Amino acid sequence: MNPINSFAEYQKQYALSVENPEAFWAGTAEDFHWQKKWDRVLEWDFHKPEVKWFVGGKLNITENCLDRHLPARANQTAIIWEPNNPADASQHITYQELFRNVCRVANMLKAQGIKKGDRVCIYMPMIPEVAYAMLACARIGAVHSVVFAGFSAGSLIDRINDAGCKLVLTADGAYRGDKVIDLKSIIDEALEKCPSVERVLVAKRTKSKVNMKPGRDLWWEEAIKNVSDVCAAEEMDAEDLLFILYTSGSTGKPKGMVHTCGGYMVYTNYTFKTAFQYQDGQVYWCTADVGWITGHSYIVYGPLSAGAITLMFEGVPSWPDMGRFWHVAEKHRVNIFYTAPTAIRSLEKAPLSFVKQYDLHSIKILGTVGEPINEEAWHWYHENIGRGKCPVIDTWWQTETGGFMISPIANVTRLKPAHATFPLPGVQPAIMDENGNELLANGVEGRLAIRFPWPAMARTIYGDHQRFRDTYFSTFPGKYFTGDGCKRDDEGYYRITGRVDDIIIVSGHNMGTAEIESAIDEHSAVCESAVVAYPHDIKGQGIYAYVICYDKPHEEEKLRKEIRELVAKIIGPIAKPDKIQFVSGLPKTRSGKIMRRILRKVAEGDTTNLGDVTTLLDPAVVEEIKSGAL
Repeated sequence: MNPINSFAEYQKQYALSVENPEAFWAGTAEDFHWQKKWDRVLEWDFHKPEVKWFVGGKLNITENCLDRHLPARANQTAIIWEPNNPADASQHITYQELFRNVCRVANMLKAQGIKKGDRVCIYMPMIPEVAYAMLACARIGAVHSVVFAGFSAGSLIDRINDAGCKLVLTADGAYRGDKVIDLKSIIDEALEKCPSVERVLVAKRTKSKVNMKPGRDLWWEEAIKNVSDVCAAEEMDAEDLLFILYTSGSTGKPKGMVHTCGGYMVYTNYTFKTAFQYQDGQVYWCTADVGWITGHSYIVYGPLSAGAITLMFEGVPSWPDMGRFWHVAEKHRVNIFYTAPTAIRSLEKAPLSFVKQYDLHSIKILGTVGEPINEEAWHWYHENIGRGKCPVIDTWWQTETGGFMISPIANVTRLKPAHATFPLPGVQPAIMDENGNELLANGVEGRLAIRFPWPAMARTIYGDHQRFRDTYFSTFPGKYFTGDGCKRDDEGYYRITGRVDDIIIVSGHNMGTAEIESAIDEHSAVCESAVVAYPHDIKGQGIYAYVICYDKPHEEEKLRKEIRELVAKIIGPIAKPDKIQFVSGLPKTRSGKIMRRILRKVAEGDTTNLGDVTTLLDPAVVEEIKSGAL
């Protein structure tokens, strides 16, 4: 494919990708190493739903991330690892070293009995070993399920049991700013209820004292001692599982999104190179954690398959001070910087001197991910980090989509603050009204659906295809429903307006309201709860909980603290409610459905237009909620 270096070229390639998607994606896929070429580019039916890309093709994604780069790039840096503490040395890992390390970890896994198709849970800090672990699983055809290091034992139990993981890769602990998180004890607690796990390999990071269970637990450093640094890549079908990644569901049970080898490889590589206009030798830094899809697609697989230099950061933006990101960017001469609106909003609140003391002239392209960015944060980012010159690549996509869907192309697309701009080639968005009709004109607002498959889309929810169909393909039959609201302006620019279902996006991470409610309801004093989002200056959306207790609480603050601690224990600290309002009842319809629209309005501080409340079972409860709003 020709590189897209003008808007006219974008329009030309976009038109081709819509008129003849199979030719477009076949042309893109030619750039990779296939052990056997595909027989057919695409088979699909969104009514079933069933999607297969590069049917009959055989490959191994790690040959495209590692082996094929060795002739020309063996000594080029693949990963720059920047540790949590700025006083510690960073590491530059070349493609040759990465290849050897991945092969060693792959052989270590094989020695523990892991084979093609086995599921492996990875619960690790942002250290180089986490990337080795992901790639090693892919090397031997094992399916990785990465869980964010910081999620609770309860969250781990759900994810390990749902996937039936045989082995867990973890570390003694993780550094996060000035805190040490004891990962091993969280694993120990979880594994009391995970019968499928036979083996745990523990990497040393924090040198914390840990309990090692004989016969189950092994130190990573011992297990890897005598293995070879050569490991042949397993032949994988294009539609074989590459990984499962869990995302919050609105019903509470996390959804294991299944991504497969061929289409995911082609799409993450193409979107990375296209949106960021990546050039050889540039230093690219995505600040995400590999526990999220952003880390999978745009720290590990996309950049490495493109032969890029990708920076992995163990720390946090606020420690030892609010200049930490800019210190790292200056130190490693970062050219492309990709972060979340949440981080931008928190950094914006710090004195500008934290930015000014560093030389950020190496940065040429900025990006944002995780949630829509508000205009004010966009302008601050563009002016202060990008010196008013760097394009802001505002990427809209999801765990389910695998890669960027609607996004500007650096130095090609004319930008509009807070707009994701236009669909990338191969992406066919449709804006739908409530009645399921597609709004074809510009200057419209509705719900965002996608009418045609793209290579990196999730194929199913692990073990529950019916839920996959119900969640994504039942709202608008024959189309994938994103769950997001969207505006298309008079010039055809897309702007994502936020979730239209029961998902709250906290600091770029999806939290299901049902999951948080069930955690709150575990408290012995709580009878029922309802959780909604409200605008939060730093996090984008905050969590507002309305809680009914069996008895009127005597010490409200004490109970609030207990509820927050309980939610942190069950789900993780990220799910702690920001505001908890105690109420005697909830606004319910006669059929028992909670009118969340009313709760959202009150949480947002807008009590003037609550609509018709006469249909409620008890309209008086609305006045009580309004008068006690926090």
